[in-house]
Amino acid sequence: MALAAREGKEKAVKAASSGGYVDERLAWLYDQVPAYVSREDVEFFVGEAVACGGGGWRPAPGPKALPSASGSPRAAVLELGCGTGRVLLPTARAGIEITGLDLSEAMLGRLRAKLAAEPEEVQRRVRLVHGDMCGFDLGRRFALITIPFRPFQHLITVEEQMACLTCARRHLADGGRLVFDVFNPDLGKLADPARRTEAEDFSGVRLADGRTARRTHRFVARHQAEQYNDIEMAYYLTDAEGRTERVVHAFPFRHVFRYEMEHLLARCGFRVAKLFGNFDRSPFTDASPQMIFVAEKSEGAQEPERTSKP
Repeated sequence: MALAAREGKEKAVKAASSGGYVDERLAWLYDQVPAYVSREDVEFFVGEAVACGGGGWRPAPGPKALPSASGSPRAAVLELGCGTGRVLLPTARAGIEITGLDLSEAMLGRLRAKLAAEPEEVQRRVRLVHGDMCGFDLGRRFALITIPFRPFQHLITVEEQMACLTCARRHLADGGRLVFDVFNPDLGKLADPARRTEAEDFSGVRLADGRTARRTHRFVARHQAEQYNDIEMAYYLTDAEGRTERVVHAFPFRHVFRYEMEHLLARCGFRVAKLFGNFDRSPFTDASPQMIFVAEKSEGAQEPERTSKP
């Protein structure tokens, strides 16, 4: 393969694995998207971290109070695809030692800036690593590994999926758990030709710099045989004078079915301990919006052979 073509392919793979967050503007916008700010998974993942840390729940005022670990941290958490710290920072505030890994320097840059504003005791609990979730070696094991908000679906091939799961298993302590969420595929929506047209997600959102944001999404291309779609999210940022900037977030996004995911986990030395349909820990059903897997190491499982087939 020619050098230019190889470098272009490597750049595309890196962009896909990082969720397309190669632009600092997208990392900045991420923290201001209403659906991300209010996503109900934070309490769930912090609760999982506290449970693994052995601290139990400590009630606090308010209906959305997050759990806290009592005493000093007794177990460590690894978050893959930690982004700007939407889940990582509340976990550290709850008294848990946590390592965050992400391939996007833009996202990690935002997280580092936010972490610098946290109290010193929170900063001491956090380690940040720039790395690929398909190939990392951190030199230690963790009681819990999480992959919140679907970074796993940015892995397009079976080889990438198995590499990620195998790395995760290698970094899990005995008795540790892997917890992650993917969406429950709706074939009708995935195949709907109307999704090739821009549809509005939100509008009228005031940004930190005073501009107003509107966002749309569409499917640019559908790859049925490979089980992924090329997604485009377009941000329209309008200033006080009416000038509009268009910022595009483009990425491929894989969909995976329940038993396909269970089979992948089994091939990589895991067993499914629990499967939830939403972050309220409700059972998985046809109507569930999420598939939230809680997986444990299988006893005596061998590391799988790598495959290059999609």
